[in-house]
This record gives sequence, structure tokens and C-alpha cells, in this order.
Amino acid sequence: MSESESGEQTAQKAPGDELRDIIRSAIEEYVRAEQANSEPAYKTELVEERKRREQLERRVNELAAENERSRAAAERAERDAVLRAELQRLGVNKVDLAFRAVKEDIRRGEDGRIVARRDGGEVGLREYLSQFVNENPELLPARIAGGSGMESIPRPAIGAGGVDLDRIHPGMAPEELQRARQEIARLASQTLKGL
Repeated sequence: MSESESGEQTAQKAPGDELRDIIRSAIEEYVRAEQANSEPAYKTELVEERKRREQLERRVNELAAENERSRAAAERAERDAVLRAELQRLGVNKVDLAFRAVKEDIRRGEDGRIVARRDGGEVGLREYLSQFVNENPELLPARIAGGSGMESIPRPAIGAGGVDLDRIHPGMAPEELQRARQEIARLASQTLKGL
């Protein structure tokens, strides 16, 4: 382009057009400067937001794990309580010993029932414990009181012979007091003789 052509173009431009061009270039420059200033702020805000999100995700994961542990502990406590109650219902005298012996075989089945694992599969808790108690009668209370060589002592029925311990009190009639003494002496002599 020659100087005459550029002069013609400037001559063709109106004085208002030059002002518009100056304003337009100033606005564009201002927008570029604002973008340059705001981009680091956006980037910083995005980094901070990412950190907050990651912290929240970690906390949610921790709470989920804690919830799972609590649920497992509650289920274990319920299973143990049911197991102990069933052992007591079956008349087991040494509940703690029996509990420790069978607790590893007891678990919750897929249907939610408490079952026992056996070689042949799963069986109900009551059936398993009944069989366990039958195989281990030493866990039940002794059938005969006393040990070997102990003679059984015949015990008179309450009130049969005469003395009710609740009726002995200070100020009772002398004949009732004498009868109570005689009955106590008789029982003591029987005990000493081993009858």
C-alpha cells in the first residue's frame, strides 16, 4: 500500500471512528489484564476445592469403614448372646467353656439365621448345640449330687418332724422351744452318725 492509499483511508475515516478504535483497544487491553489477574485466582480456587473434596472423600471412606466395623461388632455381639442363651437353655453348666469350644463354628447364614458350619454343610444352631452337648456331657450339671464314696443322707421333708426355722424367735413358748431343741439335737446326731 502506498502513502497515498493509506492517506485516502485515513481521510475516509471519520473522526468518531478513530475514537471508537481507541476505546475498543483500551477495553480489549483491560479485559486481557483482568483475565491475566483472575486466572491465577481461579487456579488457586480450583486447587483448594480439589483438596477439600479429597479430604471429604477420605472422611467419608473413614466413616464407612468405621460403620462397617461397628456393624460387624454388633453382629458378633448378637451372635454371641444368642449362642450363650441357647447353651443355657440346653442346661450347660459351664457356658463359657462350651462357648469357647463352639464359637468358631457359628456364623450368620445368607438368609440371616445363625447357623453352624459342619463337614456336611450348614445346620441350625439348636440342632448343632444339642448334638454338641450330647457328645460332651461333662458340660452338664452332675446327675448325682456328691462325689464317689459319699453316702446319701435321708432328708426329712420340710415341716415333717416338726421344726420350722422361721418360727423360732425370742419369747416363744417354753414347750415349743424345748421341742425345737430336741429336733435340732436329733438332726445333729443323725448327721454325725452319717445316716
